Amino acid sequence: MVAMFVEAILEDMGVRVVGPARGVEDGLRLIEGDRIDAALVDLNLGGVEGLPVADALAARSIPFAFVTGYGAAGLPARFADRPLLQKPFRAREVEGLVAGLLAPGRRSVSADAPPR
Repeated sequence: MVAMFVEAILEDMGVRVVGPARGVEDGLRLIEGDRIDAALVDLNLGGVEGLPVADALAARSIPFAFVTGYGAAGLPARFADRPLLQKPFRAREVEGLVAGLLAPGRRSVSADAPPR
């Protein structure tokens, strides 16, 4: 349900959504196969830590933010500078975060969130 909520917010913003990824492998496949301008990465992708997805995005210099219920304490030091959206969140928080991730003219975001 969280992924559907985020997807609806992004679509209302005029963003083309790639995903959501249902797990780490799916997220990595999306990164390899689609043009992604920015991403939202859940730290918990279906019970598996989403850090491999974050590492792949960072390696490609794709801007991303974490979505988590664990707070900043759950982030490894290498990602301490990344934006964080704390669950529960409101639509305007998603909108502000995504607007900050997208440079002018970029309109696609990968929403890597587990099914709920």
